[in-house]
Amino acid sequence: MKIKSVSLLLIFSLGMSGCGSNPINHNLTPTPPMGWNSWNKFGCGISFLLAREMADAMVSSGMKDVGYQYVILDDCWQLAERHNGHLVPNPETFPNGIKPLADYLHAHGLKLGIYSDRGRLTCENKAGSYDHETTDVQDFADWGVDYVKYDNCNPAFLSNQIEDYKRMRECLNNCGRPIVFSICCWGFADWMPSVGDLWRTTGDITDKWDRFVELVDTNQQYASYCSPSHWNDPDMLEIGNGGMTDVEYRSQFNMWAIMAAPLIAGNDLRTMSPATLETLTNKEVIAVDQDPLGQQGTMVESSDKDLLIYAKNLSNPHEKAVVLFNRTAYGAKMTVHWKAIGLAEGKAKVRDLWMHKDLGEFKDSYKVYVPSHGSAMLKVFQN
Repeated sequence: MKIKSVSLLLIFSLGMSGCGSNPINHNLTPTPPMGWNSWNKFGCGISFLLAREMADAMVSSGMKDVGYQYVILDDCWQLAERHNGHLVPNPETFPNGIKPLADYLHAHGLKLGIYSDRGRLTCENKAGSYDHETTDVQDFADWGVDYVKYDNCNPAFLSNQIEDYKRMRECLNNCGRPIVFSICCWGFADWMPSVGDLWRTTGDITDKWDRFVELVDTNQQYASYCSPSHWNDPDMLEIGNGGMTDVEYRSQFNMWAIMAAPLIAGNDLRTMSPATLETLTNKEVIAVDQDPLGQQGTMVESSDKDLLIYAKNLSNPHEKAVVLFNRTAYGAKMTVHWKAIGLAEGKAKVRDLWMHKDLGEFKDSYKVYVPSHGSAMLKVFQN
């Protein structure tokens, strides 16, 4: 969401509606969530019809078959004013409310995500959840919501950020329905892994190369906090939105996968180019992201500040996932050394996850040409 000015957060907490204190459920996302969110492409231009068409496209394109399941309504699904204390879906865009959308998604094997904010207003000045957490969460549960993205705009005077998020977590725990909690605070804090299922480590993404690279570097700092059901979130995918090249979009997909990041598409699924669809549905790269070991890959080797090698441990201890990432303006030959990725020197087999091809056996290292702003995604096997 667009970040607007936020008042100073003080270490006070006002007495507000509570939600109980059950143990936090952190078993809802054993692998990083996969789905689609309305914001990057459509902003406030969302509706029941649009969300249904995105769901249909998710199914017909094959995205559902490779793991995408959440259709997430971002800001602007609701009005600015409440009615009898309840959030009100925009009657022009959701004339029958939210439940029919949830029912439609569930009937097609998908899940519904929805947006709210810890403030009195959202980032787009719609009604937020502050002091209405119990009511809002019960409404979400009654509607059939499966995922809540909780933003950080317009906090109430003297409110406390940590307590606001903890209170929403407690309400979700007590609503009688399993609902994923996505914290959107635009930066990491060490309280987040004990409260959320996933949490933003960065500010908002934009559909630009430099911003994408910046988010990779920021997210890398928090790799040690990543584990099954605990996911660092460097924001959504921009793949297919037109601001970068297909080569650069493939690099984003590779980097999100090696970092075990949530794979939340943000493009128009109805009009995808073949290259966009190929990128978003690469089963072998998705398998790296979804590997049940749940470790975030990190940068392990570099021959230049912009020629970087990332490696990720996988559930098979004899395999490593590797990305060779060329951030320079020129194509370059890049080499990954077995020792740098945690394997023994000697022979190892290499597979290219975009060519879907075993490349052979190589001693001590492997060298490959990587285009400017491009990346290679490999699996390296060693008995």
